[in-house]
Amino acid sequence: MKIRSLAAAATIGAMILLAQGLAAEAAEVKVIAGTGMRAVWEELAPQFERATGHKLVVWYGISGTIKRRMAAGEAFDLFVSGRDGVDEYTKQGKIAAGTRTEIARVGMGVGVRAGAPKPDISSVDAFKRALLNAKSVTYEPEGVTGIHLARVFERLGIAEQMKAKTKPQKVTGRTAQVVAGGEAELGFGLTTSLLSVRGVELVGPFPPELQRYNLFTAGVATAAEQPEAAKALIKFLRSPAAVAVIKAKGMEPATS
Repeated sequence: MKIRSLAAAATIGAMILLAQGLAAEAAEVKVIAGTGMRAVWEELAPQFERATGHKLVVWYGISGTIKRRMAAGEAFDLFVSGRDGVDEYTKQGKIAAGTRTEIARVGMGVGVRAGAPKPDISSVDAFKRALLNAKSVTYEPEGVTGIHLARVFERLGIAEQMKAKTKPQKVTGRTAQVVAGGEAELGFGLTTSLLSVRGVELVGPFPPELQRYNLFTAGVATAAEQPEAAKALIKFLRSPAAVAVIKAKGMEPATS
């Protein structure tokens, strides 16, 4: 009995020491992420946390809000957003050179309310007609799609016509919701963002001549409190399990 009691006590002690060791190794990883990968994060974050014991704290934003947050000195461990942002913040010394890693890419598309007619946007001319014929359109001017759209409107010579029918969204993630609610006829955004909201159907991607891909790229903060955990997260995002989720959410995994 005494031997079994001692053995049981030793086992419990070992379990406590193991738990303490895991707790000591577990980290809270702060992530700044572009909204286009939100659906991917929501599925992969729990997997990473279960596999590593780390806790992820993910803040989502579009280009404009991320820029303001970074300018304010936001503390973070990992940045995962557009490639241009990673390059810019690396030059500013906020992201460690040499940690830049491509994760996935996604193109821009057009969405309509579920059940609504889908206009032809298969060519540049058809895309232009669809915009001019729409009674209302919506997008996030400070997001990557909105910034690109401004150039597209200028290129097509319809910038002035589009001003009167545009319902700009200042709140991140509102574009698809506005379309689903019938408040705007056409919505523009990354295809993943449009597909992530119930009540919205994807008309299709921008024509190739007007398309711009957002290459989601990761980088570890130079002032990261958890640099090793952040690097482990990058490695996880390039794993076969993560690649399967990335594809399922309508994105293309990075191949380089």
